[in-house]
Amino acid sequence: MTERRIRRVRRAVVPLLATSALLSGCGVLPGSSAGSRGPVVVMTWAPQGTKATNMPGMVAMAEAFEKYVNDNGGLNGRKLKVLTCNERNDAVAVSNCVQQAADAHAVAVVGSYSEQGRTFTTALASTDIPYIGGYGITQDEYLSPLSYPVNGGLPALLAGSGEQLAEKCRKVALVRPDSITGDQFPIFLDQGLKSAGHAPAHDLLAKDDATEYSGVAAQAVGDDKASGCVSAVLGDHTSTFFDSLRRLGDEKPKVRLSSVIGSVQQSLVNATGGANSPLEGALVTDWYPPASDPKWAEMKSVVDKYAFSDDRIDVADPGAQTTWIAYTAFTEVVRAMDKSTAVTSRTVQRAFDATTGLSTGGLTPDLGWTENDLLNLPDHVRLNNAKVTYQVITNGRLVPQKAGFVDVAPTLRAATASG
Repeated sequence: MTERRIRRVRRAVVPLLATSALLSGCGVLPGSSAGSRGPVVVMTWAPQGTKATNMPGMVAMAEAFEKYVNDNGGLNGRKLKVLTCNERNDAVAVSNCVQQAADAHAVAVVGSYSEQGRTFTTALASTDIPYIGGYGITQDEYLSPLSYPVNGGLPALLAGSGEQLAEKCRKVALVRPDSITGDQFPIFLDQGLKSAGHAPAHDLLAKDDATEYSGVAAQAVGDDKASGCVSAVLGDHTSTFFDSLRRLGDEKPKVRLSSVIGSVQQSLVNATGGANSPLEGALVTDWYPPASDPKWAEMKSVVDKYAFSDDRIDVADPGAQTTWIAYTAFTEVVRAMDKSTAVTSRTVQRAFDATTGLSTGGLTPDLGWTENDLLNLPDHVRLNNAKVTYQVITNGRLVPQKAGFVDVAPTLRAATASG
């Protein structure tokens, strides 16, 4: 990792009375007008059709949620209008998305994905639009005062994965993107390993848009002993890496495989053979319960009713799941606002700033964004939820390895403090 990269890497229940008092007396602000019965406008963006990671399910889930909300009374009698934008994994494209949101007087960007964190958080700050429930792929999402995350992002997944692997592996190889974003990965994985007295992972860099990974796969396997573990975190291209790993020989490598949700999910297990998949027995760290958990029943029923023929949505995809949770939080907070208050980007921010103890039905711990809810980690000051779940692929299904949530806040605190 270059010195330049290191510098860049380290850089509700809503209380109704309190919220009402906080928001009373606000004037007309961008995003709405006092007494307006027009729609409440929001935007969701995600990359689609790129050579790297794509997240079409996030915009599809947003569109399904719009229909669901509007069929059930809207937001205090007002329609929800969802704008979508393809950010193309490109700084210019995501800037254009922000401009489209501003031109439409959007009151928030909800449940989105972009690796161009510095670009879009700066652009959103200039337009005063909050960012609610982003995927958590960049550090910038945990620095912007206009960001309201619903999960611990990649840092929590990687820290949790390190702790999970430390119990099972003599040595660990990490295969991750050769990028600014990827440079964060070993910082958090190694701290998770270190918390259990384990040596750091062997850090192997790879292109996140390669068509094959035979060279790095051979390095990762090494002496191919059962006590070793290979963790691949390459987003959409993780499946390509595992295919290269399989092609190293006629037999399945003895090493144990692992990853984090988003790089490995149920659809990949199904596509690679189900119970006969080379991923059988692999360890996976997630933010949420497995898709088989009954807590996802409402989301699944909404998808069945409003997006039955939309093959962009995979209910086991963490992007779609994050968008569901982000929109759930957004609608709950807006519905709890004083009905005489204009719904604008600024009043939405203030309502979220006053929100604590917001239930997601057990899909996450209760969420809040008050000063008492934020963990105030160095370089991740907006992080409010550092809990993950441990899963394992058994008989071709992602199932809990350990019940409930695991709090990795101490590991994250140590990783960010040492940065």
